Amino acid sequence: MASPVLRIAMNGITGRMGYRQHLLRSILPIRDAGGIQLDDGTRVQVEPILVGRNEAKIRQIAERHGVEHWTTDAEAVVADPSVDIYFDAQVTSRRAAALTAAMKAGKHIYTEKPTAETLDGAIELARLARDSQITAGVVHDKLYLPGLVKLRRLVGEGFFGRILSLRGEFGYWVFEGDGQSAQRPSWNYRSQDGGGMTTDMFCHWNYVLEAILGTVTSVTAMTTTHIPTRWDEQGKAYTATADDAAYAIFEVETPAGDPVIAQINSSWAVRVYRDELVEFQVDGTSGSAVAGLRRCVAQQRAHTPMPVWNPDLPATEPFRDQWLDVPANGDLDNGFRVQWEEYLHDVVAGREHRFGLLSAARGVQLAELGLQSSAQGRRLAIPELTL
Repeated sequence: MASPVLRIAMNGITGRMGYRQHLLRSILPIRDAGGIQLDDGTRVQVEPILVGRNEAKIRQIAERHGVEHWTTDAEAVVADPSVDIYFDAQVTSRRAAALTAAMKAGKHIYTEKPTAETLDGAIELARLARDSQITAGVVHDKLYLPGLVKLRRLVGEGFFGRILSLRGEFGYWVFEGDGQSAQRPSWNYRSQDGGGMTTDMFCHWNYVLEAILGTVTSVTAMTTTHIPTRWDEQGKAYTATADDAAYAIFEVETPAGDPVIAQINSSWAVRVYRDELVEFQVDGTSGSAVAGLRRCVAQQRAHTPMPVWNPDLPATEPFRDQWLDVPANGDLDNGFRVQWEEYLHDVVAGREHRFGLLSAARGVQLAELGLQSSAQGRRLAIPELTL
């Protein structure tokens, strides 16, 4: 007897993230492994259906990876009763309408972020998912990275004692596109197309802070456009209307009710002088840790040296050598694939995915308030979201 199959319409896989992480490193490896294995030992296979507007690109990707089904007709694939799941990795401006159509057609949905351009739109999607009784999942990829998996384990084990603060540094230099090609698409720098550092990354920072620390209660942000002119994919100069950097302070309340100050700098106009493209340092009364994409190092209170400030002498302490690696203690696969597998298990079981559209709406809320905070030059409290 053949294994049951989940047919997944994948829209937006000609883009960088949709192709590399979701198709190439997630769904295709799951397919090639024979699908996901359930608790009773049976397997459920996946069958991708590639969806996009550029017929030549879609056909080429399908032929390259042995994908039988592809289409440029998104409406038809959503209306197809044999399709179980709709996945969206399009530009933000097209996402809400596509997700709405899919849920109204009874499809389970899995999507990139932000889920909508406005908080009202994101909340409406969450309400629709609740009322449609489908399984909705939102990509929370950072939480599945080996570095943050280790960091969350330290938090769960009480390593830090009372957590005091978090400091995050994210970003790298994105070339303007004149002398060297830009590493990110030009729409990222046009607010009218849904671009912007705050809109993009605050959705991530919200779920990262929630998972590591607790509830985000306020934001104070300064956003800016450091590079006002960039060049698009055709080599044409354009005005960057979206922010390319955001500097923010978040107040967070832990489950125990303790206040934590989190500072995160995000910039596409910064040159990297750190071990990884994103790093988070958490400091607590009993210890500290620094986590990146893959690595996490920690220093306990008992092993903390006593630096002494003396600007007249060069520093001789090997500060980095005084930290110890946190072991993985297990195999940590590609984070996108791991969450896909978790989501697919939830679809088969008919249960709610732990990272759904309400979580995504809180990310959109934080981005909106971050932009407002910058425009108004003040700290803004974050109201609790309910459906």
